[in-house]
Amino acid sequence: MPSEYTYRVSAWWTSGRTGLAKCESSPNTIHFSEAAELGGLQGRWTPEQLLLSALAGCFTTTFNDVARSAKFEYTDLEVEIEASVRRTRGAGCNCNEILIRPRLTVSTEDQCETGLMLLRRTKSVCMISRAITVPQTLEPTVEAIKLPGEAWREQEASADVKIGV
Repeated sequence: MPSEYTYRVSAWWTSGRTGLAKCESSPNTIHFSEAAELGGLQGRWTPEQLLLSALAGCFTTTFNDVARSAKFEYTDLEVEIEASVRRTRGAGCNCNEILIRPRLTVSTEDQCETGLMLLRRTKSVCMISRAITVPQTLEPTVEAIKLPGEAWREQEASADVKIGV
């Protein structure tokens, strides 16, 4: 297995404020546009969204590798990425901060602390996260799934039951 890889993407304007992007490994092209806030078309991916998608996808695949190496099993992982962009006259648009919000679901409460540690590790080794120089904040959530019986027991334990009233 080689220790260095090369990736290529080509993009070009098709007309007005829209364009296409493609890569060698996929037969599908991506239609993109400037952000609607900047005069682009609604319903198309924007470069900003593609950047955040790259980070979310990389974080997800990196977590899967980190978890597999740690022999850690999980039920689900959803990663939401949010960026704030500021437009200024002199500098154009700048991304000020990126929030990374992974929501990890595990089978038992015992796995929550390990899951949290692995999410933090993932942020430190994620290639796209390390390539982006904008400040990034990790806001992880780890929760154990509740079986239907467990939810009923919790609800019963917390309810005030008044008999004969």
